[in-house]
Amino acid sequence: MNNYINLTHKKMHKKDNIMGTRIRKIRENKGISQEAMALDLDITQSSYCRLENSDSRITVPKIKKISVILQTPIAYLFNEKPAEIINQNNNEKPQDYNIEKIINSDKEHITTLKNEIAFLKNLIKNQE
Repeated sequence: MNNYINLTHKKMHKKDNIMGTRIRKIRENKGISQEAMALDLDITQSSYCRLENSDSRITVPKIKKISVILQTPIAYLFNEKPAEIINQNNNEKPQDYNIEKIINSDKEHITTLKNEIAFLKNLIKNQE
């Protein structure tokens, strides 16, 4: 198994480059240059430029490091919504919570997971 997540397919369009676009926007908003990012990631500036332009062959450790450098949650780089955490103490009754809100939140999460599965299946199919 290789150490790369191939987030592209051979005919990827720039508008499909969600992660690279998000990284670039955050980097630019924080006033960080491509050269500085490349230096922190131990890669060349041209390699970093390709990362922002195509998402291809980005490693999980690099995603984690980019997240730390940009002080941005990894989920945001993947276009994920932050999870909503609902706590219930033992002495509280379930009806004290907005059940419809919980159900809708779960439905959104299921839809997100289905989209991720379809995306990953497509990646596997394109790598074969």
